[in-house]
Order: sequence, then structure tokens, then C-alpha cells
Amino acid sequence: MKSTPSKNVKTTCTYCGVGCGILATVDDQGDVSVKGDPDHPANFGRLCSKGINLGETMDADNRLLYPEINGQRASWDQSLDLIASKFTEAIKEHGPDSVAIYGSGQLLTEDYYVANKLMKGFVGSANIDTNSRLCMASSVMGHIRAFGSDTVPGTYEDLELCDLLVLVGSNLAWCHPVLFQRIQAAKDARPEMTIVVIDPRRTATAEIADLHLALNADGDTALFNGLLSYLQANDAVDHTYIDNYTTGFTSAATAAGVVNFNDLARQTGLPKPQIRKFYDLYVSTPKTVTAFSQGVNQSVSGTDKVNSILNCHLATGRIGKVGMGPFSITGQPNAMGGREVGGLATQLAAHMKLDDPDHRDLVQEYWKSPVIAHKAGLKAVDLFQAMAEGKIKVVWILSTNPVVSMPNADFVQNALQQCDFVIASDILSLTDTVKHAHVKLPSLGWGEKQGTVTNSERRISLQKAFLKGPGDAKADWWQLAEIGKRMGFEEAFDYAMEADVFAEHAGLSGYKNEGSRDFDISGLANMTVDEYNDFQPVQWPVNDGVSKARFFAEGGFYTQTGKANFLPVKCPEPRGLNEEYPLLLNTGRIRDQWHTMTRTGLASKLSAHLAEPFAEIHPLDAKAYGISDAEIACVESAYGTVIVRALITDRVRAGSVFVPIHWNDQFSSKARVDALVPSRVDPHSGQPAFKNTPVKIYKSEIKHFAYAIGLSEPINPGAYYWSKSKCPGGWQVELAFDRDVTDWQGYLNSLWGLSPSSGIETLVYEDAFSKENRIAIFENDTLLGALYVSKTPVEVSRSWVKDLLRQQFVGFDAKNTVLAGRPGQGVEEKGPIICSCFDVGAFQISHAAESGCRTVEAVGSELSAGTNCGSCRSEIQVLINQSSLEIQAAE
Repeated sequence: MKSTPSKNVKTTCTYCGVGCGILATVDDQGDVSVKGDPDHPANFGRLCSKGINLGETMDADNRLLYPEINGQRASWDQSLDLIASKFTEAIKEHGPDSVAIYGSGQLLTEDYYVANKLMKGFVGSANIDTNSRLCMASSVMGHIRAFGSDTVPGTYEDLELCDLLVLVGSNLAWCHPVLFQRIQAAKDARPEMTIVVIDPRRTATAEIADLHLALNADGDTALFNGLLSYLQANDAVDHTYIDNYTTGFTSAATAAGVVNFNDLARQTGLPKPQIRKFYDLYVSTPKTVTAFSQGVNQSVSGTDKVNSILNCHLATGRIGKVGMGPFSITGQPNAMGGREVGGLATQLAAHMKLDDPDHRDLVQEYWKSPVIAHKAGLKAVDLFQAMAEGKIKVVWILSTNPVVSMPNADFVQNALQQCDFVIASDILSLTDTVKHAHVKLPSLGWGEKQGTVTNSERRISLQKAFLKGPGDAKADWWQLAEIGKRMGFEEAFDYAMEADVFAEHAGLSGYKNEGSRDFDISGLANMTVDEYNDFQPVQWPVNDGVSKARFFAEGGFYTQTGKANFLPVKCPEPRGLNEEYPLLLNTGRIRDQWHTMTRTGLASKLSAHLAEPFAEIHPLDAKAYGISDAEIACVESAYGTVIVRALITDRVRAGSVFVPIHWNDQFSSKARVDALVPSRVDPHSGQPAFKNTPVKIYKSEIKHFAYAIGLSEPINPGAYYWSKSKCPGGWQVELAFDRDVTDWQGYLNSLWGLSPSSGIETLVYEDAFSKENRIAIFENDTLLGALYVSKTPVEVSRSWVKDLLRQQFVGFDAKNTVLAGRPGQGVEEKGPIICSCFDVGAFQISHAAESGCRTVEAVGSELSAGTNCGSCRSEIQVLINQSSLEIQAAE
């Protein structure tokens, strides 16, 4: 991406809900580099591996540059006129509920606002939902049931100032690394700070835990119900807070029952001493924060889990005070902003309620709209079900990839194929979802678009434009506003710039509010354009320019009574397993990839750590099903199958399998794991259950394993299993074949699109006994591609082989080293990459630890590992610990 050189533009990261500030720089060649903004209160200069590598994702070869209609380039006028006519025709013939918008937490608040206004105030339907339904809807509903509003009471600072931090269903070290770094620094400064991690897996986050509770899937409700009972039995509740500021405590306590540690051990799968230790820590530590994320939300009982956590904080009055409170950690950069403008099908803008007639009248009056949606729209799962049934005639998908991210993903793909008219606004021309669109609209990406985002602590920041958009790409809010105009609502959608949209949004938040609603940023409604362009991070609410950090320390809830509601919650029935599907599938994120990889997959450094899809399988299960480490395994449910690499580890519990969510059909042969997940949802929030799917596993019968590198992107790998990723100087691809291949040289040529010509030199090694083949193809002194084939998983040093693409090879001896697949004598082998920032491998870190580097800081001083983004620090600590144990055993 080329642009005018600029220095240190302040903007905001486009990934997770931490909302880190970034200083972006464009050099004379137009290349973008980033570093953390030391002045931003979310990160104070820290960035994770994804954020630090944002510059690598800017030059996508497959950017969508121009509008397309049925695969043919079109003008904006042609495309927008067609979309407006399709919307209008469907509404006229089938009613307003025949059209829908499906959005994303990747959208900016201004984009979200216009989309919500268009659908609910001018189309007259609430059929606008978002992928935030997949990550945060249960937290939203839990907040609303307890507080009367979707309010996150505390701040990031509370995570550092508490004496007891309870992390529930949250792998912060990989999913929100900067928050994890802040917590780790607080723990280092105050070793007496206690951290409890509640998660079925032993994740990287668990490495800093004083207590890790590896409970059963969906055992959270029982654990926190038991805690509520334990608090009452031990006279550890705050009766003054309960009496003055809450209602319903007795019914919640009755539903929780009497503490029975035998029952709790059975329901949670935890040893009784561990449960008691956790409860005693909670009782004895007033300054407690309970932070929760997808492991809580993504469940058929997610809302009840949230309320069981909130019940404990309300019962002890530990809310809204420094170092105290429940804290929902959002997954996406602007999931909160979307919630603020009513981006979910069950909400109105400015945190107003769709089922409240007074709120509907207020919003309609403010918008001067001809209609207002009067009932909840279709939530995400129901939306695609209605599409498959032919009830949704037109759908507009904005900045998301539901063919990969939705549960029952193959069904979602079929629903899109059956829909009469599909529009997709995206930055890429080919994703698993965009390829099904009748009309493709090119959107601006990070660095090109401008607008606000809100992070997990209610802090609004500006994502600033500092690059010129490519081709005819336009902002999403502009696209939506143009449709509004073409449908006859010119005045309502006559925005000249993002600042106009934000001003209207801020004005609505304060309209007839007078303290009756939590979300109020009316103090920002009269900013000038210059003030908006220089927007400084601020935490809402903002009245008259003054913000508020915490809620509810002295009541002030937004229920009809003004008091918080305790919710009586019951433990869910355990997920039924059977002989056909005897294991439970858990899904989630890895450290260096984001959602469906459409952006992070473009950065070679982000594939250095974990380059292919995998299944974590416990050693006992691996033995039972005859699967060895690094073999190819199938994970199958009643809904679909994925083919992945087996990773045998005791990080997962016996009886469980973990598969990451990121891989799509653009990067792997068959690894869209959400195709395995059924469309089971929480009855209150409509959020799907991604963490608890019955599956079976079995080994794939493979005749050849292979690993290849090349300068260009591989073409049609044609293997039973393949997974490609960028590497420095080119691409790498892992391969497995369930058929015999006799011409490996021909296969290598076809994989990289090579053809014999002058200057081409091929080196071949073949072992007739082991059936091992190794081939390297050179053009003069440049390596074009190499292939390593084996009957068993290929044992070559991938970190060393990948670097060969950037080297020159003069003479036969130099070229012949490529066939070795590992460095020669006297050259240290890196091992699997742990620190992607500095390309440091596990073997190097272990060697440093054996040589006396017994702390992460010492390893950083020796190797630089962990000193940049810091995302790998937990894994470095694990390697140090392992090395120490080995040294002790040897002694």
C-alpha cells in the first residue's frame, strides 16, 4: 500500500477488545510499520504479536478493488442502484423482515450506527445481527438481567489492583495478550496477588496461576452456585449492600442450595480440596475481580453462567470499587461499539430497549424515521435458518466470514447459496463467504478508514486513516448511507463525513436521558471536525466532557426498581455422549492468528509459531484410538468432519479434544472446525455453544507425508491433507497423501507452477528402502522450491528450511545442503518457533535455560525472545521450567 510519508500517526489496533493504541508510520516507499502508543491508557505502549505485525497485512494480493456484479466489474452507481432496488422489491413483495444485514465487531461504530438506523428506523425490521452474537451475547443478556443495562462496571486497572483475580474461560495470554502482560507485571510487582484460572485446558494463561481449576465443560454454573452458598454459610455476604441495592437474593440462594462438596466434585470434575481452596480464597479476599470471556459465553447456559458470577459479586458488594468487580472481556475490537448503537437484533441504539415502547418512540422521534422496528429481529443462527427456508430474500454481509465462523458452517454455506440475493462488503475479493455474493463491494481497511471503536473497559478511541484506499474502495458507513438515499431517505442519510455520524450517535445517547440510561456520551456531541480527527481515548459515560470510571459501588442500577437483580440459576444437564461420539470438542483461538485468518494469514511471522490446523489430544485418548504425534487425524461430529494434525498433549483433559477456529478453505484442505459444531444456542442470548460438541477421532491412513517450500503461493495442492502458510520469502505447505504418488518431481513442478527451461537445475535424493524423497529446484543460484517426502511425518528443521528461500546457492555443494533438511554440523538448530518477533526457537530457549538463563528476562537478554510484543513469555517460562526439572532430575 503506497501513501504519502507520515510520522507516528496515532490510531487503534484492529484486533481484539483490549483496544490498544498504535503509532503507525509510513516510510518513503509507502510501507507501514507500527509500535505501541505509550500514551494510550489501554496498553501504555505494549502490543501483541498480531498488533506489531499489522504492517505485514497491508498489501494483500487479493484486495477487492472495485464493485462487482456477478463476478464482473461494475460502477458504484450500478451496484448501489441494484442493491437498493433488491431491498425495495423484497420489502414490497415480502415485507421488511425479508431483508437482513449481518455485521461484525470489525466494523467501526459509525458503520454500525448507520446500518442499525437503516434497518430499524427506515426498513422497519430488526433483522440486523452481528458476529458479536457468537462471542458476547450471553454477557450482554447477563448484564441486562442483573443490572438493567449492558454495563461493564469496572476498568482494566482493577485487574492490576485486585488481590484475587479469577479468570474464567479466558486464555488471556493468547487471546488478549496485552491485558495478560499488564496482569503479569502486576503479579511480578506484588507476588502476594493471587490468580485463579478456571478452564478445562491448561492454557498458557494457567502458567501464572496460583490455582488452576481444570473443571468439566459447562461446570462453571455449579462452581459459582456453590460459591454463593458457601459465602452465605460462612457469613461472608454484605447484608448492607444486599438490602440497600439489590433484590432477589433469597431466591438465588435457595436455587443455589446448600453446599455439598461431594455433589460439587461430581458436577465440576474438580477435587474437593481445590474447590474448598478457591472458596476460601474468595471469602478471605475483599479485593476480588472475576474476569470472564468465551469459555463462559459460548455455551447453552452462557447467560446463567454470567449471572452466577454476578450473583457472587453482588452478594459481597464487590462491584464498582477499586480492584473489585465482575469483568466481561470482549473478543473483538468493536463488539462494545456495536452494542452501543444497537447492532444486535435484540437492541435499539444507545443501549435502549427494543421491547420498550417509550424507547422505540424516543429513537423514532430522534431519527425522524417513518417506522421503527417493534420486535426483536432474527439472531445469527435463526437468521441463516430463515435464509435456508427462503424467508430471507436479501442479505448484506459486512466485514465478516460466517461460512467459517458460524456453527454448522456447511449449513450456513448452503443457506447463502440458496439466498436470492447476497451482498458482501469486504476488503478481500475471495473469502469463503465473499465467493457466494452476487454483489461484492470493496471496503476500506485498517489504516484507510476512520472512525471510533470501544474496548472492553468502555473506552472509546479513534481508528485513524493514514493511507489512501486502493482502487474504488469506500467506507462501510458511506455504502450504507448511499443505499438509504437510494431508497428515498436522502435527508436522514446525508452525512458528509464520519464526524457527522458520530455527532448524531452521541446526540442520541443523551436525548431525553437525564441519567435514566447508562450509555451517555452527549458530552462529545458538539465536537468540531478537528476535535473529532484528534479524538483522545475516553471512557464512557461522558457528560459535559467528564467521564466516569466505575458503576454501581452505591447502587444506581438501571432496572425499574433501581436495584440489581439476583438471578436464580440452575446447573445445566451434562452434555450427552455416546459410543459413536465419545469425546467432547472444545474450540478456541491460538496466539498469533485472528478469527478466520483472512488478514493474519498474510503475515509470515504470524504463521511461524503454529502454521497448520491441529487437534490437541490427550495421550490416553491418542493411545486408545491409535494416533501418534504429528499424524493426520479426523475429528468428526454428527454435522461434519475436519482433517488436522494430531498434537498429543496433556494440556487437554482425557476425553476432550481442542481444535482452533482459524483455518478456512483458503489456507487448508478441510479444517473449518465450526462445521462440526451444531446450532445449539443459549435460550436467553441466542449465543451458540462452541465449547462442548460430541465428536469422535480416528487416524487417517496416509501413504506419504510431505513438506514443501517455494517462492510463490502453491497451486492446487491436490492432496488429501494440505495446509499452506506464508514464510519469509515465499510459502510453505504441509501435505499428506492417501494415494501413491510416483512422480514427485512432476508434483513439485505443478505445485509451484514451474516448467523446465534453461537455467533450471534439479537435485534429487531418493532412498529406495525408506521411500524418502527430497527434491530441490534452482534457477541459477536461486532456490525456487523444495519438497521433502516420507512414509512417516516429515522430520526436517522447518525453521531452517524456510530461511533457504532468502539465500543464494553458489555451486553444487551449497545447493546439495538443501536436501539435508537441517543445518550442518556446528550450526545451532532453532527448533519450533516460540518468539515470532525475533524468530527464536524452542531449542535455543532450552539451551539458554540449561546454560543458566533461569528467568524470562534472562532469556530475553540473551536471545531477545519475549522482549518485543511479549506474547511468547508464558511459553518461554514453560521451557525454563521444563529445563529446570530436567537439570534437577540429572543431578
